[in-house]
Amino acid sequence: MTGPRLTPLVASLPATVPFVGPEELERRRGAPFDTRLGANENVFGPSPKAIAAMETAAGAIWQYGDPTSHDLRTALAAHHGCGMENIVVGEGIDGLLGYLVRMLVAEGDVVVTSAGAYPTFNYHVVGYGGRLETVPYRDDAEDLPALIEKARATGARLIYFANPDNPMGSYMTGAAVAAALDALPADTLLILDEAYAEFAPADAALPLPVDDPRVIRMRTFSKAYGMAGARVGYALGHPELIGGFERVRNHFGMNRAAQIGALAALQDQDWLARTQAMVIGAREHIGRIVRAHGLTPLPSATNFVTVDLGGTGDLARATVAAMAKRGVFIRMPFVALQDRCIRITCGTEADLALLEAALPAALDEARRA
Repeated sequence: MTGPRLTPLVASLPATVPFVGPEELERRRGAPFDTRLGANENVFGPSPKAIAAMETAAGAIWQYGDPTSHDLRTALAAHHGCGMENIVVGEGIDGLLGYLVRMLVAEGDVVVTSAGAYPTFNYHVVGYGGRLETVPYRDDAEDLPALIEKARATGARLIYFANPDNPMGSYMTGAAVAAALDALPADTLLILDEAYAEFAPADAALPLPVDDPRVIRMRTFSKAYGMAGARVGYALGHPELIGGFERVRNHFGMNRAAQIGALAALQDQDWLARTQAMVIGAREHIGRIVRAHGLTPLPSATNFVTVDLGGTGDLARATVAAMAKRGVFIRMPFVALQDRCIRITCGTEADLALLEAALPAALDEARRA
């Protein structure tokens, strides 16, 4: 053997990750960040009941997790008013996207997404040999009708659409999404990534049955429930589609303590409401901070605020780097024209005080670069 026996497809791919984590950035800079406002983590944390449940579960961590996630799926079915057969639990939305692409995309199949949308989805598509077709954002929002038209023109198997959207924070009403689906080609499935749904206005909810065969909805405990490190996501869809996951998923991929913690988090809706209120307050605070420096915060239905710097991608990259030098981790969109912006995750009062202190000098440095 002269080297690894990779398939031709895998051998043709670069060794990469969709995102460089803040831990790696800290290693490169030789110091920890003072605040993490770049990964859209929920710094307000999970329900204390979820933490207590996971602590109690730690003593039994020698046991595998329930391969069916029965208790969690039962509670989720009650929460969404559907059957257990409509739900699959997996290792975050990222893991479920990988399984879904494996299920539905053969080498050469076309998949449609927005240019600059979630790169982890693109990573899965390329990894299984799919061909990506992209559509530009329109007015800083994903353009669902244009995505559907591109799918019709290319014979796409899948469309990826996030509502609310990352990285811009915009959202489309559920009624508008449902109306757009009338034009969806019969052989195309819409992936509706609802990772930020709990932060969105009520009219973002999709007014269609969970088992509508045209769409699969992805949800997570990483954002509003504050459990990003636990890696718990779930998908809602038609039973035949959900049943397909049983053919490919890692049945023992779920962490036992994470399953138990997610169940406790779901049952503590009071804590969720508290978090939602704190995020609204933080979005408003971020808006005040950036407007004081002549910047424009874009409307947000998420736990972050995307800020228009009024320049180019070079200015945004320089600002991100200058903020990192000052111990504040933020990110930015990476495709023009949206790359003129930076993206700031909602934080505590202490986090936002650090943001406010660092921003003036960072902007000055970036503008002089």
